[in-house]
Amino acid sequence: MTQTVDRIAQAGTPQARVEDWLARFEAALAARDIEAAAALFAVDSYWRDLVSFTWNLKTVEGRDGVAGLLGGCLESTDPSGFRTTEPATEADGVTEAWIEFETAVGRAKGHLRLKEEGAWTLLTSLRELKGFEEPQRERRPKGVEHGVVRGRRSWAEKRAEEQEKLGYDQQPYVVVIGGGQGGIALGARLRQLGVPSLVVERNDRPGDSWRKRYKNLCLHDPVWYDHLPYLPFPENWPVFAPKDKIGDWLEMYTRLMEVPYWTRSTVTSAAWDDEAKQWHVTVDRDGEQVVLTPRHVVFATGMSGKPNLPSFPGMDEFRGDQHHSSQHPGPDAYAGKKAVVVGSNNSAHDICAALWEHGADVTMVQRSSTHIVKSDSLMDLGLGDLYSERAVAAGVTTEKADLIFASIPYRIMPEFQIPVYQAIHERDADFYARLEAAGFKHDWGDDGSGLFMKYLRRGSGYYIDVGASELVANGSIKLAHGQVDHLTANSVVLEDGTELEADVVVYATGYGSMNGWVADLVGQETADKVGKCWGLGSDTTKDPGPWEGEQRNMWKPTQQEGLWFHGGNLHQSRHYSLYLALQLKARFEGIETPVYGLQEVHHLS
Repeated sequence: MTQTVDRIAQAGTPQARVEDWLARFEAALAARDIEAAAALFAVDSYWRDLVSFTWNLKTVEGRDGVAGLLGGCLESTDPSGFRTTEPATEADGVTEAWIEFETAVGRAKGHLRLKEEGAWTLLTSLRELKGFEEPQRERRPKGVEHGVVRGRRSWAEKRAEEQEKLGYDQQPYVVVIGGGQGGIALGARLRQLGVPSLVVERNDRPGDSWRKRYKNLCLHDPVWYDHLPYLPFPENWPVFAPKDKIGDWLEMYTRLMEVPYWTRSTVTSAAWDDEAKQWHVTVDRDGEQVVLTPRHVVFATGMSGKPNLPSFPGMDEFRGDQHHSSQHPGPDAYAGKKAVVVGSNNSAHDICAALWEHGADVTMVQRSSTHIVKSDSLMDLGLGDLYSERAVAAGVTTEKADLIFASIPYRIMPEFQIPVYQAIHERDADFYARLEAAGFKHDWGDDGSGLFMKYLRRGSGYYIDVGASELVANGSIKLAHGQVDHLTANSVVLEDGTELEADVVVYATGYGSMNGWVADLVGQETADKVGKCWGLGSDTTKDPGPWEGEQRNMWKPTQQEGLWFHGGNLHQSRHYSLYLALQLKARFEGIETPVYGLQEVHHLS
């Protein structure tokens, strides 16, 4: 059978090889010949499915993994119509092709990489449900009822009535807890799909989760990486948007996309009713207690949403200001003051730089090594082929860029990332030499794979340098090393006895797992039932095994019925909101959604 696969991979042009493989794959699936279908994959191979087969986000490895997936999903999925959407290409012995196909209930797209032995990687992703397509392009709503209608109500009147009834006379099918970028993107998706939903946000306005951060905060990701669904940023939007500009965009977006959205509304508790198969979500809505009864609850509180505020002896004795970085008001009040920032990742660097700019005497306490990458180098070498003006000119749309990135299974992604960071190291060798000469402890990740893998594995441990590292290298920002032992009335004391005078202490100590919010609102038992959020199980620093193959608990079913998590950066909020929305839409419409490979729980927090 392997020799047959070899002949497929070597025959004719790249397009002919792909068409041959797709034809054999579809024939095997139609015949329900799982062994023949699995044999079309290389021994070392990866199939990443985003909802289309598994009603899950699931990556399987090798022929046994493929056979297992098909054994569990093939009959209900009933896939057909595999075809390419553009000519296949070949480079370095790998043939690549964009594909599309249909399932029993939906339409899907994907990406295929063939090697001589067979399929190396396969991505399959559900894009829409048959009969429940979004009202776009030729299906867009008319927006007006022509003619003369007695008692006609305007669009504004209808919207006002809808907003008045939602949560009172009409219950949402989905409640999204958290109205930041993730909740807003998901709310827009659900709105377009016709799923009754409500986004609940404790702040006064959409976008306040950005506005209320320290005043010099800007996006470190470029504009091409950060578009929201449906409405891309205008072509004159800055490459790196300031936080208040992002806040205004999110507020405008929420209004234009008609996202059902409650402000000044804090969820105080939530409980699952297993008999009724619904939640009871208690909300303090600007002083009014409202109980919502959705079928599904999505925690969109952000993968960096629950601050890790340390508890050091003496914190109650310290006479100066102290706060977590998420509560940092900005540098203005600290001119001429001694500032100690505990931490050395993104927020720590940004806050240290702003304090220095405003005349503070700043010391950064580095507790562990940090990966630094210069912004220009990351934009060029790390993101330029997918998310840049260069990529746009080459025909790489946002959707295509998202799918290219998604098509690389997490298991082998380090192979793609390591050469990038080797090139960055070579380009910026002098920068790294000066930084390390200043005493800064730097690393490239456990395996040299750099920033993206650190982000995916642990969501921390890095800084995209937009200037603060130069202040560290030249000594303007002072460095101290080690763990905090205790505080006195006017200082921070490290474990080695070093005493740092301080008028203000900022704890840039990161964030906890999103299931911490579940513990607060639902209970520790449910938080432990769903387990830790984020991480791949790579068995690297702060990402304990076993291997998961996908982000723990994110954008997919969890061990608690009706409970979901949505978060990440703007790119992930955009891309993965589609798959989460489709899963919720299918359930709303009564479509069977047999979940393959429901994630097991190995870590509680």
